[in-house]
Amino acid sequence: MSTSIRVSEETKAKLNRLKQDDESFDELLERLADDEEPIAIGSWDSDTADRARDAISRSRDSFER
Repeated sequence: MSTSIRVSEETKAKLNRLKQDDESFDELLERLADDEEPIAIGSWDSDTADRARDAISRSRDSFER
């Protein structure tokens, strides 16, 4: 039995970025909903986020020269 789930184009694009090449959307949603492996998207600590911002800034500066 199958069920349809409506999502916006933006949500579908986000799911597409998370989906592995050999994975169906059903497998993706099952993986994301699995309690044993919680996803931690965008959960950097402040120090890691600051270092990433600095690296991006340095990279952008190097292109402007």
